[in-house]
Amino acid sequence: MSPIDQFPLPLAYREHYRLDSFWAAPSNEEALAWLDRTGEWPNGRLALWGGSGSGKTHLLHIWADRLGARLLDGAALHGLPDLPATGGIAVDNADAADQASLFHLLNAAAEARLPVLLAARSAPSRWPTSLPDLATRLRAIAVVGIGRPDDAQLRLLLARLFADRGIKVTETVQSWLLLRLPRSPGTLREAVARLDAAALARGGAVTRALATEVLADLLATAGSE
Repeated sequence: MSPIDQFPLPLAYREHYRLDSFWAAPSNEEALAWLDRTGEWPNGRLALWGGSGSGKTHLLHIWADRLGARLLDGAALHGLPDLPATGGIAVDNADAADQASLFHLLNAAAEARLPVLLAARSAPSRWPTSLPDLATRLRAIAVVGIGRPDDAQLRLLLARLFADRGIKVTETVQSWLLLRLPRSPGTLREAVARLDAAALARGGAVTRALATEVLADLLATAGSE
């Protein structure tokens, strides 16, 4: 069996939300600073907002792991979930939550003195709501916006990821990857890991042809961001 036959097909990409895999950059430094000061959040609430690939979900997981907070998906929030005794509440896709459920969750967390961290694609004050009391609470939440990494930051990150693995990749191939992959540090890490494994299995270099084959699913999602 040839090395090509032995190389497994790439699995669906899954982000690993660890602090050591988060790419700190000027676009997210304010958010990182606020996560270290949970006790200073006004009314114990904070909202992170940013577009796809900005890292807000990654930061949400980091905070939840650090405090032992319960992590919820806003799109699946219906009714009041059981609250933890300690830690806090983290809600991803919070703008997709059922309005009444989110309202009761914020009230219950306040009564239990549990901090709440929300993440969404826009600031809470912009979320459409038909509940005046919820709208009032959303406007009172401290907000931190996260920008997407710029081209220079992503280029430096990709070069560093290849260098850390001792892989020599031409600038032409790196530029090709940056133009076609989703603009997410986590996705770049996954891409480099796959390319490293494929190049080792086949005993060759990292080329555009190799990337096209082993990163097909990641390349296909770039246009949907």
